[in-house]
Amino acid sequence: MTVLPCRLGAPRPGWSRAADIVVIGSGIAGLTTVLHARRELPAARVLLVTKAQLDAGSTRWAQGGIAAALAAEDSPADHLTDTLVAGVGLCDVAAARVLVDEGPARVRELAELGARFDRAADGSFALTREGGHLRNRIVHAGGDATGLEVERALIAAVRADPAVEVIENALVLDLLLDADGRAAGATLHVLGAGSQDGVGAVTAPHVVLATGGMGQIFASTTNPRVSTGDGVALALRAGAVVADLEFVQFHPTALWVPPGHGAAENARAAASADGQQPLVSEAMRGEGAVLVDAAGGRVMAGAHPLADLAPRDVVAKQMSRVMAAQGADHLYLDARGLGARMIEGRFPSITARCRSFGVDPVSMPIPVAPAAHYASGGVRTDLWGRTTVPGLYACGEVACTGVHGANRLASNSLLEGLVFAARIASHIAGQSGDGTGGGAGGGARRQRDVVPAAPLVGRGSGLTDPTERADLARTMTDGAGVLRSAESLRATAKVLAGLGDLRVSGATVTAGPPAWEMTNLRTVATALVAAATTRTETRGSHWREDFGERDDTHWLGRVLTRLGPEGELVVEIEAIAPTAEPARTGS
Repeated sequence: MTVLPCRLGAPRPGWSRAADIVVIGSGIAGLTTVLHARRELPAARVLLVTKAQLDAGSTRWAQGGIAAALAAEDSPADHLTDTLVAGVGLCDVAAARVLVDEGPARVRELAELGARFDRAADGSFALTREGGHLRNRIVHAGGDATGLEVERALIAAVRADPAVEVIENALVLDLLLDADGRAAGATLHVLGAGSQDGVGAVTAPHVVLATGGMGQIFASTTNPRVSTGDGVALALRAGAVVADLEFVQFHPTALWVPPGHGAAENARAAASADGQQPLVSEAMRGEGAVLVDAAGGRVMAGAHPLADLAPRDVVAKQMSRVMAAQGADHLYLDARGLGARMIEGRFPSITARCRSFGVDPVSMPIPVAPAAHYASGGVRTDLWGRTTVPGLYACGEVACTGVHGANRLASNSLLEGLVFAARIASHIAGQSGDGTGGGAGGGARRQRDVVPAAPLVGRGSGLTDPTERADLARTMTDGAGVLRSAESLRATAKVLAGLGDLRVSGATVTAGPPAWEMTNLRTVATALVAAATTRTETRGSHWREDFGERDDTHWLGRVLTRLGPEGELVVEIEAIAPTAEPARTGS
């Protein structure tokens, strides 16, 4: 039986800070939580902790846009239908309804905050389509730089508020719990100077995880270097339930550049030394680009009614099948038919990035291959962002709200961060209507400057050798990537277990960021493989070669994972009620 650490091996905190609310993560979810908390609780002390610089998370890399029913011919009901179809029977319908109903107001708030979205000639939002959508409902900025613009606007608003304290370059370690098992803050390690250098503690009765994804468990990912699953690992060690970890969405079109490509290869090596692959937005297919093989044959023709605009899991699987059949390590996205004006005007960032690698999308097809992109699963939450640990909330990619089901609908991710971040702030402010609001800024002040003495959770602690990180990523890509089987998952689990056994490797591990990140990666990877092994069917972004069909008789439910008191991984199945397949209209 694999045993995972119940807390990270780290020095005792040498400094402390106190707040009413601590938000961990500075992407769209974390920043929105801070701004809404400040609006609804102006007297509360809000502390924002981020792993690197404020703008270093995944949000800045989001190219396509934000989905919301903003057009006159669109509606939340239509958006809901598309979301449920993409989720393949596993969406939490109530959560998805919250997403689509509240989404338009959250997007308009962003625009009012100063986000400069692209506009049509009449001043309305310029809207486009992406895979899985039957309406034009994707609002974008800078053509293909939506995340960067959203991040800019949110950071400017946070920095303009002197009452928000920000701690940058801080890796969160473990949750602090009080004697009643409630969240009471977190330990973290700051790479800085002065009183906050090294391991410290931030105390607060409300802790919000907005730490992003876990793409770095794979060898090829569009996620930045900081996406090492820290929030999910912390939550597991704190005793929280995580859900749907097997559903990892692989983006079909990450830029692929062959080895030995001269100056372009040198640029690629520098850009992706951290495992992050440049993304070629799905919006390019929304405008008419098509996937082809080396001979120019259409990859998606006949594979799905929506062809190149099929849901991402369908496209990624079909690409993987074609690549395996042809012995190829990549395919091509042909955008030449869009013309130079469209390519350079609508997709300036992608065009510049491709050209920096020696690929001109105006005159040649773009070499692409699938890469790990988005985790639909994460720390399980309710409609107000509450986890199963009292006082601990989660939003954004680290969370599993249930809106994505087995496969995220394109551009619903930024929207989810906006909507549920706002709901968390409302719940803490006591405005949720369920009578369980936290009332930050009142009784919370009595806990000021107190570091809870209770142990974090469990008795096991340990670290994994960071020199094994590349082996972990390769193993996960080979055995738990786009295509999976019982054999590949069993082999992956064996390697992961061995990586954690220092008696086998003989390594001496020093506590510090590399070892802490590696331990988080192994924890999350192990939990994901366990969930993927348990679900013996193919559904959405979880593809089992040995169980190739969807099975609603046995697998209409969630795979829940948690750590037992000694670090043992506990996997359970929670059945969900079947819902009628939504009827789709339109073209």
